[in-house]
Amino acid sequence: MASTTHANPNSYYLPAPSHWPVVGSVAVFLLMLSLVMWMNDVNGGLLVMAAAFAVMLYFLFGWFGTVIRESESGLYNKQVDVSYRWAMSWFIFSEVMFFAAFFGALFYMRALSVPWLADAETGDLLWQGFKSAWPVSGPGIEETFTPMGAWGIPAINTLILLTSGLTVTWAHWGLKKNNRGQLTFGLLLTIVLGLVFLSLQVYEYVHAYRDLNLTLASGAYGATFFMLTGFHGFHVTLGTIMLIVIFFRALKGHFTPERHFGFEAVSWYWHFVDVVWLLLFVLVYWLV
Repeated sequence: MASTTHANPNSYYLPAPSHWPVVGSVAVFLLMLSLVMWMNDVNGGLLVMAAAFAVMLYFLFGWFGTVIRESESGLYNKQVDVSYRWAMSWFIFSEVMFFAAFFGALFYMRALSVPWLADAETGDLLWQGFKSAWPVSGPGIEETFTPMGAWGIPAINTLILLTSGLTVTWAHWGLKKNNRGQLTFGLLLTIVLGLVFLSLQVYEYVHAYRDLNLTLASGAYGATFFMLTGFHGFHVTLGTIMLIVIFFRALKGHFTPERHFGFEAVSWYWHFVDVVWLLLFVLVYWLV
């Protein structure tokens, strides 16, 4: 059960120096390295990616475990809670800016660069005969592809993520009422929906490569499609891992109706993932 000890309200807990940020940096470096190797057909890319995910899991569960032990030991007071809320808020803001950069690149290509390259006065100096249309590979790329439609797996995944936002909110209501059954069942439903979403996205990628000839090499459209949906899928994966941690903490009796920021932080992140997907569905899939 959750610890009944409480931190001194007049003291601010300062943790000891930790190696976990370094481990996390190594995991992110290996992940980016593996993606570069894979995109450039360098041997060993998948092996490096597997190592990256292994280090990432070690990092997540190790750091989560440290913070959980500190919290359940009663080391955190209200001041620490406020610090965590600000930290999570700034982290989500940084994620908003991350996706804003990719959405901005998509807007720039669709609304500015493609029409400019096809302009009769200036475009013919660079790419004669290039037509302004979207989706497009880009000037000088002759390979054809079929764009991914909105109605099918993307629409189903939209329904799944919207439903998962409701189930995690329902779990939060259960926690506030101290209804442990509603809390754990709502979390379990959210985790299952997240895993179903990821499974369907994997199937969608296989379908894109095998049947639509839509790949990362498909120019402007292919690059933005896979970068936006791929990074979103990575965030769903991370969110699902965090939900699993929160689920097992709930089973152990952690969190109270008054003190449960660990749960709130994960629910904030999950709602952020939902909102990003809605933008993706409209801008990437629907408005093709």
